[in-house]
Amino acid sequence: MTGPSRAQIEDVFRREYGRAVAVLIRRLGDIDLAEEAVQDAFTEAVRRWPVTGPPPSPAGWIITTARNRAIDHLRREATREDRHAQAALLRAPAEPAEEGPVRDDRLRLIFTCCHPALSTAARVALTLRLLGGLTTAEIARAFLVPEPTMAQRLVRAKNKIRDAGIPYRIPTEAELPDRLRAVLAVVYLVFTEGHTAGSGERLIREDLCAEAVRLGRLLAELMPDEPEVLGLLALMLLVESRRAARVTPGGALVLLPDQDRGLWDRELIAEGQAIVRRCLRRGRPGPYQVQAAINAVHGDAPAASATDWRQILDLYDLLLELAPGPVVALNRAVAVAEVEGPGAALALVDGLDLDGYHLFHAVRADLLRRLGRAPEAVRAYDAALALAGNATERDFLRRMRATTVAP
Repeated sequence: MTGPSRAQIEDVFRREYGRAVAVLIRRLGDIDLAEEAVQDAFTEAVRRWPVTGPPPSPAGWIITTARNRAIDHLRREATREDRHAQAALLRAPAEPAEEGPVRDDRLRLIFTCCHPALSTAARVALTLRLLGGLTTAEIARAFLVPEPTMAQRLVRAKNKIRDAGIPYRIPTEAELPDRLRAVLAVVYLVFTEGHTAGSGERLIREDLCAEAVRLGRLLAELMPDEPEVLGLLALMLLVESRRAARVTPGGALVLLPDQDRGLWDRELIAEGQAIVRRCLRRGRPGPYQVQAAINAVHGDAPAASATDWRQILDLYDLLLELAPGPVVALNRAVAVAEVEGPGAALALVDGLDLDGYHLFHAVRADLLRRLGRAPEAVRAYDAALALAGNATERDFLRRMRATTVAP
């Protein structure tokens, strides 16, 4: 029998990385050692599984192998005095589960890493690395910063945890609200990386989308009275409802106005819209709730031409008040183009400082194309192509560039 391919083993890696690292960090109290041990386990899987076939429980095999690699590392590095104590700790049976409000290993990892001693950006970046196994380059793209800057941020966050002696434990119920903002940011960024992968050949990473939605549902069970928790869950469900229509059978990107709405998942839309209505009744709007409401309006339209862009623009006005920033302003400009025309939108876009963001140039290119300014549009498409990391997005931009010609 032929064993799994490297690609299949990499799929296991993506699914199980966060859980394995969470278990090892809890046991070792050392981020770097946990990550190294899990990476070693997957290297061993790539070597052995094609020959022996996958084990009955790939996740259990990965955790056990990583634990054994950590033991080997401690034996090599520890002094004689503490070597046996450390090895005995690792070989001991698993301790009883800690009591506390957070029971899921991966959700607990997010809460424990989102410690107030770290900056919000550092909390989010570190947990993205540990939870989803995202590369430094992928996280840097999510934050719109250079890769070396993000690498330094991750190192500083790990050092801070080590030097400050921040414990790896379940936060108490009273501590959960203070960490919630960063936790929601982590879950949302995991989802957005799954929705549009920052690199690779495929547009969508279904594993990350599914994991983010799973975590969102757990958060909603854990904190049902937090409107932004519900807003984030609704947002993810409504965006996820369109996944089947976002690419053609051949894998080409399809923009929202051109999607076959018959492929949209109406059950997810109904669930997301019901949650949005619950949020509206509470009267405590937040950024995730408003974004969910925007996507609920899209879900209401039976055809692209029936979209209530005026309502969407009003919601973006509110979002810009709640969460001001250039990316929100860019998305708002897309709505302005539908309500007031591409010229008004371009004037807004040209005032934004987003030169390192590929979607900024893609939006500019589309607006310039619609205004008949083909040479400028081509240059904007070139700028977007130079920054886009995903092959599906690059293919789409090339097609659009090719059809943008001067009269």
